[in-house]
Amino acid sequence: MATNITWHPHSLTHSERSTLRSQPGLTIWFTGLSASGKSTIATALEQHLLHSSLSAYRLDGDNVRFGLNRDLGFSETDRNENIRRIAEVALLFADSCTVALTSFISPYRKDRELARKLHEDRGLAFVEVYVQIAVEEAEKRDPKGLYKKARAGEIKEFTGVSAPYEEPENAEIVIRSGETGVEEGVKQILKYLDEKGLLKLQKIAEGQKAE
Repeated sequence: MATNITWHPHSLTHSERSTLRSQPGLTIWFTGLSASGKSTIATALEQHLLHSSLSAYRLDGDNVRFGLNRDLGFSETDRNENIRRIAEVALLFADSCTVALTSFISPYRKDRELARKLHEDRGLAFVEVYVQIAVEEAEKRDPKGLYKKARAGEIKEFTGVSAPYEEPENAEIVIRSGETGVEEGVKQILKYLDEKGLLKLQKIAEGQKAE
C-alpha cells in the first residue's frame, strides 16, 4: 500500500446515511460450486428487494472479469485477488446503504473470511449464503459446458474437478440446491433477514412468488 495517502472520512456517518435512505447496508455473499444455482437465486433476490423499494445490486463472478478483474486468471493467487477486490467493492456498496449481492464461487475459506472481516471491522452486516450441491449433480446440470471441458483437460484449475472448494463451516444460510427451488431459496434468505432485523421487509404470503 502507498504511504503518501490520507483517509478522508465522509461528512455523514453510516447511521445518518441509513436514516436518510431508510435502509441499512449489508452484503449477502453467495458461494458454491459452478452450476449450484447461486447466481439464479441472487438474481431473484435482487428483483424482490428492488420491487420492495430497497436498493440492491448484484455483483456477478463472470461479469466482473470482463472489466474490473479482466487482468486476473484462475490460479490460487489470482482467485485470492479476485475475491479481495470484490470484497472491497461490496463493502463500498454496503457502506452506501445498498444491499450488495455477490455471486462468486469463492472457493477458499480464508478469502471469504477476509470479506467478512472487512465488513465486521466497519460495523456492516455480512451474510454468507452457501448454495450447496454435490459436484456430481452440478456436472449433470453443467449449463455452460465447463465441467465437460474441465474433465477433458481443456480448462485447468477448475473448482470441484482440478481445484478445491472449501465448504463454509459457519454460513448463516445453507440452501440445498437439489432440494430447494429458487423461490424457496429466496424466501429462506428473506426469512433470515427479517428475523435478524437486518431489513424491513414486506411479508411474503404463503404460496406467493418471491419476485
